[in-house]
Amino acid sequence: MAVTKNRKEDHIDICIDKDIQAQNKSTGLEDIYLIHRALPEISLNEINTSTTIFDHKLKAPIVIEAMTGGTRKALVINSALAEAAEKLGLAMGVGSQRVALENPQLEESFKVVRKKAPNAFLIGNLGASQILKKNSFNEIQKAIDMIDADAFAIHLNPLQEAIQPEGSASFSGVLKKIREIATELSVPLLIKETGAGISFEDAVLLEEAGVKGIDVSGAGGTSWAAVESFRAKKTFDELHERLGKVFWDWGIPTALSIIEVKQTTQLTLIASGGIRTGIEATKTLALGANAVGIASPLLKSALEGGVENVLKTLIEEIKMTMFLVGANTIEKLNETPLVITNHVAEWLRLRGIKPEKYARRSVMY
Repeated sequence: MAVTKNRKEDHIDICIDKDIQAQNKSTGLEDIYLIHRALPEISLNEINTSTTIFDHKLKAPIVIEAMTGGTRKALVINSALAEAAEKLGLAMGVGSQRVALENPQLEESFKVVRKKAPNAFLIGNLGASQILKKNSFNEIQKAIDMIDADAFAIHLNPLQEAIQPEGSASFSGVLKKIREIATELSVPLLIKETGAGISFEDAVLLEEAGVKGIDVSGAGGTSWAAVESFRAKKTFDELHERLGKVFWDWGIPTALSIIEVKQTTQLTLIASGGIRTGIEATKTLALGANAVGIASPLLKSALEGGVENVLKTLIEEIKMTMFLVGANTIEKLNETPLVITNHVAEWLRLRGIKPEKYARRSVMY
């Protein structure tokens, strides 16, 4: 139990103090171009950023991504994030609730989220390795009840588990278990990656298994291989430190993962992984995402104050971008033309997806 709690503390400290962003790989969003409209034919003050995920309306298309829980510092972080989610009408996920299931005394760092955000759309969370246990459905229900969750996420982190010194890199039977859980669960089941993206092959399997949504969490932002490399370095574990460095940039870039999932499934889609500005967020929405997941830019401000201002700024940047492309609603963004170039375009063609079709879309006034 203490091992899990200490790991959570390590993760927070490393994410704040160390440079754990992708080094030689981008999100791919730099290859996506929105088309500026000199005649947008709308007013900035009429932009409507509301969207719907799992039948729940958000005032802005933002999901505060799962980050932490189970420590005193996590209590402060989750409290600040939840207050912002409630005030701004956003969705929020919590970090893996495993630590609280192992030690109920740590539940408050999760329960505080519903206390601070009674009306927000909240997403519970456990890892794939936890759902393989015999009593996993009971644990999932406990996790849901802990925060009165509106949806539940199972996070897939094979890369992190393989590098983590105490990790569990056994994923045999995960898809079968997901299928069983999806059949019994009383809330929508969401599958999320943890920084390495989801391919269309896996997205199709997950849709067939009955999941309702995917959070791609693509490569190009925070690298959990890097995080585990720093953890290994602290304990002089040279093998896992090296593995973390070698696989630092492993994964499918965010833009590519979004397109692959969108073009092959009808699932609710959350775009996350290295999204740092409103322009980047709007690009993902134009590619078909229902909402945008944000994590790293909020972590430090949640501890130091100012997380609400960070989110307000991001929303204003999204509004400005929507205005400049002539889209006054999130739905209209799905009609705006995009130009996809360079590496992203080449990847898509090799994967059987035609990037040209995005450039031929047109908003009808």
